[in-house]
Amino acid sequence: MKYQKIVSAEFISRPNRFVANVMLNGNEVKVHVKNTGRCRELLVPGTEVYLDDFTGRQGSRKLLYDLVAVKKGELLINMDSQAPNKVVKEALENGTIKLPGMAELTVIRPETVYGDSRFDFFIQDKNGISGYAEVKGVTLENDGIASFPDAPTERGVKHLRELVRARENGFHASVVFVVQMEGMKCVTPNDERHPEFGEALRYAAEKGVNVLAYECRVAPDFLCITNPVEVKLK
Repeated sequence: MKYQKIVSAEFISRPNRFVANVMLNGNEVKVHVKNTGRCRELLVPGTEVYLDDFTGRQGSRKLLYDLVAVKKGELLINMDSQAPNKVVKEALENGTIKLPGMAELTVIRPETVYGDSRFDFFIQDKNGISGYAEVKGVTLENDGIASFPDAPTERGVKHLRELVRARENGFHASVVFVVQMEGMKCVTPNDERHPEFGEALRYAAEKGVNVLAYECRVAPDFLCITNPVEVKLK
């Protein structure tokens, strides 16, 4: 996926989950943050950030800019929470992501209700095998190890439990972690931040839910899935 127009700025502060103040061309500007997670390790005063500029296409938007990426030392991290679903759909369509136990996909339908959850994708292959896939974007990194979540997520636990139920009912089931950065050694559940999620993820894997992770090629104006990354559950 590609952003239309990206400009760089300097992060100042984040008064709430949805809004940040940045320094852009010598002026303090209020921008929309496209990630409601904590991102405390990323959004540090003085850090270089990248904004999607909607000049000329603002429409009914209240803010002219979206904060979509950030520098963490030499590492560039895309923190747009809408991006993982977009790049997973592209990767499922072009075959970069191949789901274990499924042939070429003929149906990739976003936002599909199953039980008490709404999964990111309903999928079906050319042999008629059907299933569900849930996508989780990963922006937390420490010494080359990516982990999820960066804050407790009861919704994430619920999705994993529902994937287990889908698997038990004969559906294919996968959770795909999209590492929104390059060069990670592995992906792990963040047991320190949310042990219940880690427990639910390990249980899901034991029950036959595919647990996959892919890293991305990242540029200020670009994101695409490239290589699989090892998932370490224990």
